[in-house]
Amino acid sequence: MDDIDIKALRRKVENLQTLPTIPSVLRQLMELMENPKTSLMQISKLISNDPVLATKILKMVNSPIYGFPGRISTVSQGVMLLGLNVVKGLLLGVSVFDLMQKSMIGLWEHSLGCAAAARTLAKKKGIKEFEEVSVAGLLHDFGKVILILQFPKEYETLINDVANKGISIYEAERDFFGVNHAEIGVWMTEKWSFPRNLVEIIGNHHRPGSSQYTRVETAIIHVSDVLMRARGLGFAGDPWVPAVNQTAWKLLDLSEADLQEVLKDMEVAVEASEGLFA
Repeated sequence: MDDIDIKALRRKVENLQTLPTIPSVLRQLMELMENPKTSLMQISKLISNDPVLATKILKMVNSPIYGFPGRISTVSQGVMLLGLNVVKGLLLGVSVFDLMQKSMIGLWEHSLGCAAAARTLAKKKGIKEFEEVSVAGLLHDFGKVILILQFPKEYETLINDVANKGISIYEAERDFFGVNHAEIGVWMTEKWSFPRNLVEIIGNHHRPGSSQYTRVETAIIHVSDVLMRARGLGFAGDPWVPAVNQTAWKLLDLSEADLQEVLKDMEVAVEASEGLFA
């Protein structure tokens, strides 16, 4: 894009609600998320008033990705068990499911795999809020969806550049828009009043060494992303497997047995989740 105006780009990105392709329930969710005073009760009401959304949320929390197989039977129970931050993230994930499927085939599977791998790694590293780390895995590439929705023709050109020039989608976005999907993710999660930890993880998952408050959590998402690419599950916009950031790798100190367990859990979760929202 010629003469990139980052401020104008941010204004356009943050006006996502104005797009006619955005479902009404996602518009309502965005409005709720922008209000830091939004309560568990309000979130529960939004979900319960939409039978399709309620079914998607219950299917997700009862899937292997979130570890409550068959145990959560009502929306309110799920909201109370998982907490506001996790449910907001899940809501965003399932609300953009259709958009994600249409915008980049394979991105949803990639995101599910990252969520499952991140959950396993977070538990291994003794992180108390491991479900929040899993949500970060689900949403880490959300910025790609935003860019595709707002700039569909430009992003199609960008994808062709990735293939023709042999560069990563992360690099191509920076060259084309002046920002990348991780930065777009920060803009939106800040606008929607997501907690600082989640914002930082999403913003730094390609450069985990820059994380200040969530070094281990960001390293987990970074490694989960690379593992998904190496395993070939889903599609994240380019066919390349990036090198693992050595700072993140050393920080997690994973054994071969750890990696095998993570890959196994990831594949089981993704396989069990095929047709999740069919």
